[in-house]
Amino acid sequence: MSYLVETIANDILAALQNDRLTLPSLPEVALKVRDVAECDNSTILNLTEIIAQDAALSARIIRVVNSPLLRAPQEVNDLTVAVSRLGMHYTSNLAIGLAMEQMFQATSEMIEKRLRALWQLTGQVSNWATVLATHCHLVPPDEALLAGLVHRLGALPILAYAEARDDLIQDNITLGKVIDRLHGPLGSAILEKWSFPQKLADVPRLYRKISRASSVPDPAGLITLANLIHNRDRHIGWGLQNWEELSLFKTFNLPTDKKDPLYAQLAIRVAQSSSAFF
Repeated sequence: MSYLVETIANDILAALQNDRLTLPSLPEVALKVRDVAECDNSTILNLTEIIAQDAALSARIIRVVNSPLLRAPQEVNDLTVAVSRLGMHYTSNLAIGLAMEQMFQATSEMIEKRLRALWQLTGQVSNWATVLATHCHLVPPDEALLAGLVHRLGALPILAYAEARDDLIQDNITLGKVIDRLHGPLGSAILEKWSFPQKLADVPRLYRKISRASSVPDPAGLITLANLIHNRDRHIGWGLQNWEELSLFKTFNLPTDKKDPLYAQLAIRVAQSSSAFF
C-alpha cells in the first residue's frame, strides 16, 4: 500500500476513534418507520401513515409488491394493501433500505458520480441477495435486501472526507484503495451507531471474508455469495474466486459450478425485479 493511502487511512481511522469523523445519519423517514415497527402496539395503519408522508417511497413500495419477485395475485394500487401484504417487518426493512438513497448525494460532481455508481452496485447486490434468499429460504428476503443495501455503507464517510480534499477527489486510484481498505469497519461502525441488529451490523465487516467458515447461514454470508454470483462471469476481483474452495456454497445449499443452470434462472428473476426495487 502506498504511503499516501496509508496516511489517509490512518487519518480517517484516527478521526473515527476520536469522534471527529462525521458519520451519516439515518434519514428521518427511516427513523420514523423503525420506531413504529419496533413498537409492540403499532398497527399496519400506523406504519402506512408514516410511509404515506413520502410519496416517492410509497410508490416504490407499491411497485415492489407488484414485482415478479413477490408475484401478487392481483395488481395492488393502494399503499395500505401493499403494506398489509408485505407485513410490518418486511415493509419496515424495505422502507429503511430504500430511504437510504437520500444519503448518496454530494456537492462535487466527481463524488456525486461515485455515489451514483455505489448506489447502483449495492442495488444490484441487494437484488441478488433477495432472490437468493427467496430461493434458499435460509435468510428472510427483507433482511437480505437491507443487508445488500448497507454492505458498502462505509464508503460514505470516506467520500465525504474526500470532498474536502481536491487532491483526493482527482486521485481515483488512491481514493479507491482507501475505500477498499476502510469501508468494512466504517460501515459496521455506522450500523452500530444506528443500533442495527448485530447480524446486520456485522455485514460490512465480514462480507469480504470469502473463505469464512460458517455452518450457520447469516446475512454476511449471503452478501458474500451475492457478490460472487453477480460477478461470476468477470475475470477480475470477485470473478476470480474458485467456488469449489468456498464452504459458503454448501452452507446455503448452492452449486459451486458457475455455469449451473440455476444461476441463469435466478439471473432472469433478478433482471425482472430490478426495476421495481431500484
